[in-house]
Amino acid sequence: MIIFDRVSKVYGKDIVALNDINVHIEPKEFAILVGSSGAGKSTFLRLLTREEKQTEGKIIVGGLDYDELKHRNIPLLRRNIGVVFQDFKLLPNKTVFENVAFALEVSGVANKHIKAVVPKVLDLVGIDDKEHMFPHQLSGGERQRVAIARSIVRQPKILVADEPTGNLDPDNAWEIIEVLKKINSFGTTVLLTTHNKQIVNKLRKRVITLRDGEVIDDQAKGRYKE
Repeated sequence: MIIFDRVSKVYGKDIVALNDINVHIEPKEFAILVGSSGAGKSTFLRLLTREEKQTEGKIIVGGLDYDELKHRNIPLLRRNIGVVFQDFKLLPNKTVFENVAFALEVSGVANKHIKAVVPKVLDLVGIDDKEHMFPHQLSGGERQRVAIARSIVRQPKILVADEPTGNLDPDNAWEIIEVLKKINSFGTTVLLTTHNKQIVNKLRKRVITLRDGEVIDDQAKGRYKE
């Protein structure tokens, strides 16, 4: 599903963000990307979503070679990669339903389909009773559920959760992880980045550790490595 083959990313003349990394993530896998600030996690994600291009190496996602990806096809690629952020990025003047529906509206999806699909996605993430509420009326955990619903409503093959529990208390954080596990169980490949050692150690999923732009550890049922 995701192949980074000897990928490097250099900014300017000598700022090495990623150095010759090899990462292969299988379809339907749940993988966790960890590392301290500056380790290269954000660069990895920007390359994955094609916000930036690698300096060297090859990136293949879902059978698509990024070297052959035309600029006009990048939006289509991104429809297959849902992204959840730490700070939710919800539209404050839209309801829960409208926030999730917006992701479909910008893709030109018919209203009939939107009305049928959005309630199902809200039910999946556990907030089907909040569809008429606005973001400011929700808890942090509920807002993150809305963000997750919005990211998966187009049924992407990959879900990237970038520090999704960073602003949440421990109980809400684990509830969000359970939602991600449920989404993964339906066949979506999940890539989680987090600094939360307890979550990483409790999940016992694959853990890929970056340090100074290099993969220093990759374990099938890993733990947080300092």
